[in-house]
Amino acid sequence: MVLASSEAESDAVAAVVRHHAELAGALTSLTDALLTAAAGVRGVAVNAADTARHRLLDFCTGELLAHAAAEESTLYPAAVSDERARLLVESMLAEHRVLESLVAEVRATENPVRAAAGANALRVLFDVHLAKENDLLLPRIAADPSVSLTKILTGMHELLGADEQHVREDPPDHRDRPAAATVSAETHGAACGCGGSDGDQDAPVLDVRDVPHAIRHATVFGAVGAVPLAGSLVLVAPHDPLPLLRQLEEREPGAFGVSYDQRGPDAWRVRLTRTR
Repeated sequence: MVLASSEAESDAVAAVVRHHAELAGALTSLTDALLTAAAGVRGVAVNAADTARHRLLDFCTGELLAHAAAEESTLYPAAVSDERARLLVESMLAEHRVLESLVAEVRATENPVRAAAGANALRVLFDVHLAKENDLLLPRIAADPSVSLTKILTGMHELLGADEQHVREDPPDHRDRPAAATVSAETHGAACGCGGSDGDQDAPVLDVRDVPHAIRHATVFGAVGAVPLAGSLVLVAPHDPLPLLRQLEEREPGAFGVSYDQRGPDAWRVRLTRTR
């Protein structure tokens, strides 16, 4: 729970956290696509790895680094008015510079394995960075009555995304725990312990069973937004994700084919394939 100076400030924090989840979901999906392509590089697969690298770079330039720049011009100056937050902000700025250097590293190399390694490092650092912002920085800003986070965010697409107002989360269940979503490419032939199948080997697997309910849908929306035409994402959920599928259809009507690889009892595995 965020101790904010007003309900509006609390809502503003929630909006930024949801957008953070979308960014993290997209980055995880794109990184996994590059890892999968790099692991199977042989002949024509080199083209797939290069395509995955360029899609990741487009996202980093157009979304991730733009988000970081917006934070530096708005959120961070608001936070440093509190002397206790100054060191935190300095560390966040340093992490932005590392994120930029990792993106530059992925851009500079055409070696698929090196690009995948840089992308994975980028994803890990970004997850850690978002945890600091969500848990430490944003609550501190929201609790300061002299700062209006609501005003700071007005018109800031880079900090909120275009569709955050449409994100409605499903009620919590007892299996929700505060952990990051995990995406893995299951490239082996045998089924995994969580009910994977041979068909998962060509698609990233987004496991949201341990993602807090408040950001679960936003995480999925970010990940599916990164799925290319004719590409797939296997979603692993703690229950039948019908509310999420309805919201996905509202956001992008007719954009995804849906099929179930598993229906409970411990997990529902849903394959989402982009059709347009």
